Amino acid sequence: MQNFSYYNPTRILFGQGQIAAIAGQIPAGAKVLVTYGGGSIKQNGVYEQVKTALAGYQWLEFGGIEPNPRYETLMRAVDVVKREGVDFLLAVGGGSVADGTKFIAAAACFDGPEPWDILAKHAEVKAALPVGVVLTLPATGSESNTFAVISRESTGDKLAFGSEHCYPRFAVLDPQTTFSLPSRQVANGIVDAFVHTLEQYMTYPVDAPLQDRLAEGILHTLIEVGPHTLAHPQDYAARASQVWSATLALNGLIACGVPQDWATHMIGHEITAEYQLDHAQTLAVVLPGLLRNRHEEKRAKLLQYAERIWGVREGGEAERIEAAIAATEAFFESLGVHTHLSLYGVKDAAQAPQKIAARLEAHGLTQLGEHGHITPAIVSEILATRI
Repeated sequence: MQNFSYYNPTRILFGQGQIAAIAGQIPAGAKVLVTYGGGSIKQNGVYEQVKTALAGYQWLEFGGIEPNPRYETLMRAVDVVKREGVDFLLAVGGGSVADGTKFIAAAACFDGPEPWDILAKHAEVKAALPVGVVLTLPATGSESNTFAVISRESTGDKLAFGSEHCYPRFAVLDPQTTFSLPSRQVANGIVDAFVHTLEQYMTYPVDAPLQDRLAEGILHTLIEVGPHTLAHPQDYAARASQVWSATLALNGLIACGVPQDWATHMIGHEITAEYQLDHAQTLAVVLPGLLRNRHEEKRAKLLQYAERIWGVREGGEAERIEAAIAATEAFFESLGVHTHLSLYGVKDAAQAPQKIAARLEAHGLTQLGEHGHITPAIVSEILATRI
């Protein structure tokens, strides 16, 4: 097991009715900006719960944060923060709202010439406004980590940043707030959490058996409850397990002491920017091809995955590895999340390998994966199998 440090200050408020508890988490006298997305929180009762919880505070709201939060939109929120003297941000929504709100928090305190530099030039985030999250869509784990992915409409870029200053102070995880989600969003969330886990698990052995078992526990839980919660969206127990799995998949715990990959995510971001596919859809497209392409480097963990997750114990090594990858594809497809670009109606799918490789090259993402061996040329090879 490799050396590591682990720090996560996010307080989790889990369960029914926990939105009411946010009043005890926000400093008295704080001026709060509530951020949200398209407005579904005003139809499902979440907005009213937040409004009641904030009765003792001065607060205002900023809606319209997109599923792939746009820099241009977020900078309008930064203007509101500065103009109104806001000193606490409350994100109410899914991972995109949480991501966007983290960026607002950092950009509002940024002392450089252009807040986009936080993403494009990795400018240091020296301070950020405090953030709390009321989660309504379990997927990204953004409610309990430092990371955010932001798009810029004017340039077509989709870039990520992370800073310990952007850890949410608290996160409310009430599974009931997710009951009204469309099935597509639920399925995407399951795939997202599954691939987050694999990015930290599917590398190479480092004598970290507990970390492996923690990751495997998340994978097994998602396989078990994913289809059930899609079919029975009002089943509190199943949805609670899905919500908690998504948080644990990317709150830093299973990453401790192990190598990480993240190439699937980097490639997926470029596919979203180019073709506007949902984030989880891009992951479902890329991952199987990447595992097949990198099967030699990942051989030991692929065989472990085949046996422990899918129960594949018979046949030669190559046969077992292929069976595990095929089972992963079948799992994604069973959720309604397709694994090939053409199934999403991408008209120039045949050009995708070259286009995505060129985008990665332009962004300097030329040594991806746990070993840094995945070049744009290899990405092109991977995507040629995913059309």
